[in-house]
Amino acid sequence: MSLNDKRIFQLHAEICKTLSSPIRLEILTNLRDGKKSVNEIAALTGVRQATVSQHLAVLRQRGVVSTKREGINIYYEVANPKITTACNLMREVLFENIAIMNQISIKEVKTNI
Repeated sequence: MSLNDKRIFQLHAEICKTLSSPIRLEILTNLRDGKKSVNEIAALTGVRQATVSQHLAVLRQRGVVSTKREGINIYYEVANPKITTACNLMREVLFENIAIMNQISIKEVKTNI
């Protein structure tokens, strides 16, 4: 394996760590439809504004979100649409796994009756 491959694995792991917070994932979900301010994200998530700001700072440091200033307001948006695609794909996998587990549970109940 090349040094480039190892570096990509390291970067991949760092992005996964960045996305390991449920609050950050919820923030990204709310940014799917376009840019939003900290106040808008806080209202949508029910998370305190200070907490949202902290999570956005981490996402920004890691290049997951970017900012745009409009007048006195700062808006956040997903830096690369492929990030949203990757998160959506992972959600689909999780929903499929839940469906499979539910089918297995129903079959187990039926065979034990």
